[in-house]
Amino acid sequence: MHILNQRLEPAPGVLYVVGTPIGNLGDLSPRAKSVLAKASVIASEDTRHSGKLLKSLGSTGKQISFHQHNYQSRIPKLLDILKEGKTLAVISDAGLPGISDPGEELVAAARKALYEVICVPGPCAAITALVSSGLPSTKFCFEGFLPSKGNERKLRLASIAKERRTTIIYEAPHRLIKLMKELEELCGGSRRVQVAKELTKLHEEQIGPDISTVLDYFLEHKPKGEITIILDGKEDAKENQINDIFWEKELNNLIAEGESPSQAVRKLAKKTGLSRSMLYSLIHKKTKVNYSKETN
Repeated sequence: MHILNQRLEPAPGVLYVVGTPIGNLGDLSPRAKSVLAKASVIASEDTRHSGKLLKSLGSTGKQISFHQHNYQSRIPKLLDILKEGKTLAVISDAGLPGISDPGEELVAAARKALYEVICVPGPCAAITALVSSGLPSTKFCFEGFLPSKGNERKLRLASIAKERRTTIIYEAPHRLIKLMKELEELCGGSRRVQVAKELTKLHEEQIGPDISTVLDYFLEHKPKGEITIILDGKEDAKENQINDIFWEKELNNLIAEGESPSQAVRKLAKKTGLSRSMLYSLIHKKTKVNYSKETN
């Protein structure tokens, strides 16, 4: 068994998958700094972008471009580097390689060729957005970037709309409004969602709590920066009924403690991320029921 923290890194003939910051440079770990500073070769998505980071670390390793347009021809060359016993690190422009980029193919090829692969953990927009969303994270699925158009996109969106687990989606800012309109049509405007932009950066924002609210926001504020969408899973009618009963009790408890109905709704919406309109509907439903009983 390897005890990684007791051997020198980077080790020869090993592929290191290194996580780099998604915005805040303070998120680069000491281990990642050390591996990148000492690696013989660094395969990077954009050599100009990564070159600035590597220069700041004092790296003297050779940079090789490795991206979605050249990965098929690059993989054999990178495997030859491992065969020569050199140390090889792969990085993306931001986050962990292998998530919606050809790092996945390189790792698979290295494994198939029986080379050791070690991940040096680092930031990941998908997980960062998920754990800060307030939406269920026990079970989730990752969709990455959706097809930009055509039947394949329609099929993927239809599948996502029916998905019971929380779904993570990446989207380009110029396509975000189109996607939110499609989700509103397929999922309904009250489906819970959190849209995270510019994660870990100075102008980080997380917009929610439901599809309609998010769509209205971005119709007024032009989407910019890196976008990660966390979409709540679909609930069946029975689950909705059980949830409605639970949240109605929570509202009643707040009202019993002295909150007005509107204060109770605002407080619970802020605490849970639930739609105010949905919570108001529970209060209105209760009022109608009580009124009908009084008049009978």
